Amino acid sequence: MNIVVCVKRVPDTETKIKIGGEGTKIDPAGVEFIISPFDEFAVEEAIRIKEKLGKGEITILSLGPADAQTIMRKAYAMGADKGTHLNDATECQDTLAEAQALAAALKGMQFDLLLFGKQAVDYDNGAVGVQVARLLNIPVVSRIIKLDVADGKATVERESDMGKEVVEVKLPAAFTAEKGLNEPRYPKLMDIMKAKKKPLEEKPAQLEAPKLTIVKMDYPPARPPGKIVGQGEESVPALVNLLKNEAKAL
Repeated sequence: MNIVVCVKRVPDTETKIKIGGEGTKIDPAGVEFIISPFDEFAVEEAIRIKEKLGKGEITILSLGPADAQTIMRKAYAMGADKGTHLNDATECQDTLAEAQALAAALKGMQFDLLLFGKQAVDYDNGAVGVQVARLLNIPVVSRIIKLDVADGKATVERESDMGKEVVEVKLPAAFTAEKGLNEPRYPKLMDIMKAKKKPLEEKPAQLEAPKLTIVKMDYPPARPPGKIVGQGEESVPALVNLLKNEAKAL
């Protein structure tokens, strides 16, 4: 069983983000980068499948700048076997161009399962996994919460607006992981140290000219300060006045 997991380098969700690049990119200065949390579910699921089957190989594939290799080594520490970094110094923001670069690399790989997180938490597009599958002309099931593999097929559960769906597809196929698929493990210190020395292949990303560019990024407007109107029955008229005339809720 050969499994490829695509992971993305994203800012830590606890990091205070600053806008740089003339207002079109996140300023990386002082930002800690991590594996996108949904991608961690995909990595963990790949490891569990390999452990259950007792055989297989897990390859990590990541598109991004040079420091994307740091987050790839966390996947190594979790239990992945090897990795390929597609170096993209431009930090492409067009999901189709990203998908085309990943698909170009995947065409040279043998795999049964192709796993993604359902979305990266930087831009929350949720598009790349499905786009890659379409470019490779393989089945794809998104937002899965359960995955079983047997006899060249995968049976998965996914959440939808109507409840849970059970889908069976022939392999090779692609899947995007939803929260609840599993609980990602914490790597042991020894595994973290070993991961630092593990070889990692690097290739230039085959990026086509993006058809989408971000014109401007901005911070959300500051929230107005709250108001304390008092306590007890005497505060009711003031509260009603605020709800009616300021909040327009009445």
